[in-house]
Amino acid sequence: MKKRLMIFTTLKTIFVSMGAILMTYPLIWMVVSSFRPELDIFRETSLIIRHFTLENYIRALQGVAGTTFFEYMTNTLKLVLPVVAGTLISSSFVGYAIARLDFPFKSFAFTIILLTMMLPMHVMLIPRFIMFRELGWLGTYLPLIVPSFFAVQGFFNYLFIQFIRGIPKELDQAATIDGCNPISVFFRIIAPLSVPAYITAGIFSFLWTYDDFFSQMIYITRPSEFTIALALRQYMDAFELTAFGVMFATSVMSLIPILVLFITCQKYLVEGIATTGLKG
Repeated sequence: MKKRLMIFTTLKTIFVSMGAILMTYPLIWMVVSSFRPELDIFRETSLIIRHFTLENYIRALQGVAGTTFFEYMTNTLKLVLPVVAGTLISSSFVGYAIARLDFPFKSFAFTIILLTMMLPMHVMLIPRFIMFRELGWLGTYLPLIVPSFFAVQGFFNYLFIQFIRGIPKELDQAATIDGCNPISVFFRIIAPLSVPAYITAGIFSFLWTYDDFFSQMIYITRPSEFTIALALRQYMDAFELTAFGVMFATSVMSLIPILVLFITCQKYLVEGIATTGLKG
């Protein structure tokens, strides 16, 4: 039995490793190609670099039309960080209210949250565009930042609701006996115990906003305020259509913040997802 178990474990490890290599091969190829001359990118099929060059990264860092790569990155952080902060604040408040407090139409509010998770964003695209146009917010980051402070993402509301439901209510009752009101209970008990949920929601909010091209393309119009997602298109439009080396170099550099975030917060991400069950 031990021999069979060892053979099965070995085969499973080999199979999973091959699958991982297969899934990451396009990313590895893009990284390798970013260090190749333009003419060698599609001429060379192996992952061995025969002619190493940093020209692609130099051109990528120089940017387009006077806007450097670091300015694009700064614009991205100006957008992403407020969105993450607004999402965490508003969604945690909503999650606490639904999971712990009693108020009229509580079940109806929870149903609405679930329905918003199933509603495609394209259904709300035109009404939201008209509303922001009337407010005079087009061409700014406000249409992307302000809604995050009103808990418009049903997924994050649901995440906090389910996580907070998993926290024993006896802790709330003990704090209430000690004189805490619902607000104090949230800041003293619920929020500190919900750190994994905060980190999980923060990571997903960061990734979704960082990678969001469609919404940013609609509301951000000035090239000097473009984010990384929009800058990638700028690089393609500014250079010749065969400038894949610059595109790959820009893509590799834009992936660095995501990789750093995931590696540093991987433990909390797994914990937050694992402990966010389906408790009713």
